[in-house]
Amino acid sequence: MTPTTGPGRIQLAGRTVQLAWLREHATHTAPLFARARAEVGHAWCLCRHPALRLVIRCTRAGRYHVAGWPGEGEQHDPTCPFHKLAPGLSGRDHYSTQAIRETDDGVSIRLAAALTHQLATPETHESAPEETGDNAGSRRLVGLLGLLHWLWEAAQLNVWHPQAGRPTWRTCHARLIQQLRETTINGRAMGEALYVVPPFTPAAADANTAALDAFRSTLGRHGTTERRALILGQVKEVAPTPYGVAYRLAHQRTPLYARAALHERAARSYRHAFGKTATEHGATRIALFVVERSPKGHLIAVDLAAMLTTDTYIPADSSYEVVMADALTACRRAFIKPLRYDSAEAVLPDFVLTDMAPAAYVEVYGIHGRETYDRRKAEKREFYQRHPGQLIEWDVTQPLPELVRRGQRGSST
Repeated sequence: MTPTTGPGRIQLAGRTVQLAWLREHATHTAPLFARARAEVGHAWCLCRHPALRLVIRCTRAGRYHVAGWPGEGEQHDPTCPFHKLAPGLSGRDHYSTQAIRETDDGVSIRLAAALTHQLATPETHESAPEETGDNAGSRRLVGLLGLLHWLWEAAQLNVWHPQAGRPTWRTCHARLIQQLRETTINGRAMGEALYVVPPFTPAAADANTAALDAFRSTLGRHGTTERRALILGQVKEVAPTPYGVAYRLAHQRTPLYARAALHERAARSYRHAFGKTATEHGATRIALFVVERSPKGHLIAVDLAAMLTTDTYIPADSSYEVVMADALTACRRAFIKPLRYDSAEAVLPDFVLTDMAPAAYVEVYGIHGRETYDRRKAEKREFYQRHPGQLIEWDVTQPLPELVRRGQRGSST
């Protein structure tokens, strides 16, 4: 009997289970993993027919998990947790294997920002290699924006499918926490180094406060080591203070404080996230902060990366892209937003439509008369000449183009 297919369904040693259930019961299902590894050598993903292979990995602690088979990510259904864009459609391609390494223990990331330093020798920080790669153009370290984009891409929060349901911050939190369990950052468990703001409910308020207090207690001086960490959340407000600004995060009462110089630099580097139009069209902004604890126990942001997103948490590089993403959603199109990570030079589509074969590309042109932008526009058109697929272009001075897929007219909402 052929097992029922569908995204999120896995077959292990002849048994079909949901991936979410498998992750939740990873300890108890170890014998099933071991049997599949011994008898078949791999698991099966049932998002397509015929099924696609999955790698079975086992950490040093004896915890099993599954990962996509190398080179087969784009063959999975776009809604499948193991789907990946084709090579050349993600900024992740610009890193060397030293920056982001996948092993049997999970994913290891080398972050450029130092999260510890030795107080005995203040000039000696976390050791970090020079910013060179295994080959020309590759990076050996991941910056803060790169880490934020990796988290979003690994959690598939840059993917939209009309049948998947509308995500909430609870959805984002659950998916991000799953990535933390299988990742280390600078040799440290990411669950210890990164605090993802949990969704607020009155019933969870005390537990959330206790969790943040426990996280804050890990910062500061511990013996001869000074520790910093990361906080990821949704920026609700940037309020002035006598010494700078306070970042007020959604779902969290405790603000993060920063000097005015940091926010001024962030506003220049991430102008779409912090600009006047950032919250138009229901858009929101997500930020990843490097934080330390002040002598009085306040959380101080010393660095950050930010991105603009739609109200469904799809990243956007401008307010015009927010409009396009919302229009694609209204037309019930399935799409992915490629993320550039730390590579400002990467030539990527603004959106990839995954509900047709070959995939179609969407470009939003919002600037006119600027030489650098026109040159990049020409580079993108050269890119599309090398990649088969329909190209949908929108000059923002014109009405939106036709976005409804053929055969689906009348299905938009």
